[in-house]
Amino acid sequence: MVFSSAVSAGRSWNDWNTNPTERPRKAARASSSIEKMSTPSSSILPELGVSSPARIASSVDFPDPEAPTIATASPGVTARSISRRMTRSLVPLFTTLPMPRAIRTLLFSMLFAVAVGAPAAPERSILVYGDSLSAAYGIAQTRGWVALLEERLKREQPDYIVVNASISGETTAGGLARIGKALAQHRPRVVILELGANDGLRGLPVAEMKKNLSAMIGQTQKTGARVLLVGMQMPPNYGPDYAQAFEGVYPELAKRHKTALVPFLLDGFAEKPELFQPDRIHPTAAAQPLMLERVWKALRPLLR
Repeated sequence: MVFSSAVSAGRSWNDWNTNPTERPRKAARASSSIEKMSTPSSSILPELGVSSPARIASSVDFPDPEAPTIATASPGVTARSISRRMTRSLVPLFTTLPMPRAIRTLLFSMLFAVAVGAPAAPERSILVYGDSLSAAYGIAQTRGWVALLEERLKREQPDYIVVNASISGETTAGGLARIGKALAQHRPRVVILELGANDGLRGLPVAEMKKNLSAMIGQTQKTGARVLLVGMQMPPNYGPDYAQAFEGVYPELAKRHKTALVPFLLDGFAEKPELFQPDRIHPTAAAQPLMLERVWKALRPLLR
């Protein structure tokens, strides 16, 4: 029995007819010289030709569907099918898909790690905006009154941080020129404004110093920050008129702008030479806690 040809009798796979048929071969006539064969021949019906079908079908013509169908992925390239359905999570704006437990656990672990590693909310800041008296001139930075303030806040007001933007030699004109950038950069809740000493030491007009300080206070208050104005005094050798006019600027501005006030940063030890460096202007490290106490009394009510 030999598959020697195939015939399509219709349009479906089952209509292909490849079954061979047999019929016995008649014996040769006695007069024939051909020897009688003992094995009958084989043939395929219907006799429409001879072909050698491929071992593996490369393509098959299927019958047209009786109704519209939707294309689907070939099962030959699908490893397995996993059902999916949309569900709501407890967190708004998130949609989850049911999935194997191992994958779900891994994703939740990753989300938790991101949440833990995310930066904390910004802390409230205190901007110290002064001159060399606040910049720890001549001593270690860690021993200045601003650094001591930061340590105290960690104990008593841990939700506040300190930003020291003080510059040695700064005048009120220089401070006014850069305060807008400092406010925008640090967005403080409280500003400790300690400027004016260098204006006085240089003998600059008191009216100009007053105008600059007033402008800085106004800019700060427009941002919603509270202001603590720190005052200074001039030595008597600058003349009584200048010294009195200089000293009166701070309480007058504090009253006008309704700010907190430290009348004199060096109050209580200005007459003690042992608490000043050789220049007799800048306090030593031993005087820094005293300066902090002057500031803290006026600052603490603002930290609410």
